[in-house]
Amino acid sequence: MDFKMKNEDILKTLKDTYPRDIRKQISKNILQQEKVCNLIEMKEHYLIINQIMSYVLKELDWKLVQNSSSWDESPLTIMKEVFPKIEDTKWYKEQKVLISSSIDVVIN
Repeated sequence: MDFKMKNEDILKTLKDTYPRDIRKQISKNILQQEKVCNLIEMKEHYLIINQIMSYVLKELDWKLVQNSSSWDESPLTIMKEVFPKIEDTKWYKEQKVLISSSIDVVIN
């Protein structure tokens, strides 16, 4: 199975599992809670999105070492496509920063 097909399968599975209204609500709830909660409190609110992200990483067989020489944004791209406005959350931005800083460490 090629890479593009794998991404499409994951997208379909997530969209079938979580109807659009639920996906929108997850993003909306995260955005709302980020405005009023501190980082420690947010861990509880991030639980669902972290579990979904873990599923995406597992299905893509995404490993930092494999992808460190050329940045592969597939997991975040999938999350952005499935969850409307997730890229506006601190969670999403934190994922980008964590992975980018890890890549810098591996490359150096």
